[in-house]
Amino acid sequence: MTAPISERLDDPETAREEGRRKMDWAREHMPILASLREEFTESQPFAGEVIGMAMHVEAKTAVLAELLAEGGAEVAITGCNPLSTHDDVSAALDAHGNVTSYAERGVDDDAYYAAMEAVIEHEPTITVDDGMDLIAAIHEDYPELIDTIVGGCEETTTGVHRLRAMDDDGALEYPVFAVNDTPMKRLFDNVHGTGESALASIAMTTNLSYAGKTVVVGGYGDCGRGVAKKAAGQNARVIVTEVDARRALEAHMEGYEVMPMHEAAKEGDVFVTTTGNRDVITAEDFEVMQDGVLLANAGHFDVEIDLVALEEMAAEVTEPRDGIEAYVMPDGRELNVLAEGRLVNLATPVALGHPVEVMDQSFGVQAVCVRELVEAGDAYEAGVHDVPDDLDREVAEIKLDAEGVAFDDLSEAQAEYMGSWQHGT
Repeated sequence: MTAPISERLDDPETAREEGRRKMDWAREHMPILASLREEFTESQPFAGEVIGMAMHVEAKTAVLAELLAEGGAEVAITGCNPLSTHDDVSAALDAHGNVTSYAERGVDDDAYYAAMEAVIEHEPTITVDDGMDLIAAIHEDYPELIDTIVGGCEETTTGVHRLRAMDDDGALEYPVFAVNDTPMKRLFDNVHGTGESALASIAMTTNLSYAGKTVVVGGYGDCGRGVAKKAAGQNARVIVTEVDARRALEAHMEGYEVMPMHEAAKEGDVFVTTTGNRDVITAEDFEVMQDGVLLANAGHFDVEIDLVALEEMAAEVTEPRDGIEAYVMPDGRELNVLAEGRLVNLATPVALGHPVEVMDQSFGVQAVCVRELVEAGDAYEAGVHDVPDDLDREVAEIKLDAEGVAFDDLSEAQAEYMGSWQHGT
C-alpha cells in the first residue's frame, strides 16, 4: 500500500516549510479562491464529502485542495503526471488535517498508478481530475464505488476528449463537468496560461531566446493559439501545423505561416505540440530537422512526439542540461527533447506551471462546480456536462470585483429586446 508523501521523504519538516512558502505566495495572488474560501469556511458545503483529486500537485493546485478541505471535505490527492509534482508542496498539503497527499515527483508507472489507487481507497464521493486517469481507474477497477459518487470535474482538454469518447461509448457512469470547455477556463487558461508558461519553461530550461528563431506550433486550438501569439510577441517567426481546415484558415488569417508538419520540420528551431493527439512529430520529421532543434510538448500526455522512433534512430542520448535529452543522430545532428516529451510547462526541473492569476480563474470554476455537485448533483445524469453558465459568470464577477473593474448591466429594454423574436426591421 502506498504511504502518504510525508512518510517517504527524508526531511518532511523542511519540505513542508518550503512548500508552505510557495503556497502562501500563490494564495496571496488568488483573489477568487480567497473569496470562495471565506464563503466555504463559513458555510461548510462539503462537510461529509470525500474529494479524490488527481492533479498537478504544485502551489496553485494546493490552494484549491486546501480550499475544499477548509470547506469541510476530506481530501485525498495525487499527481496526474509523474514529473509535475513539487514534493515540498505535496508534503505541505499532507500536513493539513483534512488532506492526505500521495503525490511524488519522478515515480515510475507502477508507483504512479499505486498512488492513484491509494486515493481511490479513500472512497471519494466527488472526483476532481486532470487528464481523466482517476475516473478511468475507478470505472475499470473500482466500479463498486460508482453508486456513491455524486459526480466529478475534469480540468483539461485531453481529459475532456477522453471523457466524451467514454460517454459516447456509454461507459461513463456518473456526471462530470467539462471544466476545460467553459469560457473562464478556455479563454484564459488555455490561451494565456499555456502560451506563457510553455514558452517560459522552455526559455528557462534552455537559457535561449526566441527572437529570430522559427517556432513551429503543432495544433491551433486554444492552447496552440496562445503559444503562437506569445511566440510572435517575443519576435519569433511562427509556423502553425493543423489537420482541421477551419483552424488552419484561422491561423492563416491571423498572419501565421501554415504548412504540413513535414515541411515545417525542415525550417523550425523550436517545436511545441499542443494537440492532445499522438504522433504529431514522427520519424519522417526527425530525418529532416536541423541540428540543435528544441522539441517540447504542451499537451497532457507524452505521445505527441514519437520518442520511441527517435530513440531507435539515435546513435546515442546525452543530457546537455537538466531537463534536456539530446538525441544524437548518426549524421551528428542533435535533436533536443525537453522534459522527456511530457507537459513542458510543468515537467521541466524549473517548471512552475501556469501563472498564478490564470489558475485562480480555472480553479475558481473547479470549486464552484464541486459546490454545484454537492447542492444539486441529483439533477445531473451520468455523462459529460457543460458547466452551468451562471457559475462561470460568478467566477468572472468575483475576479472583476477583485481587480476593481466595473462593467455594464443590460437595461430592462435591452434584456427584453435580446429575448424576443418579434422585433424586426
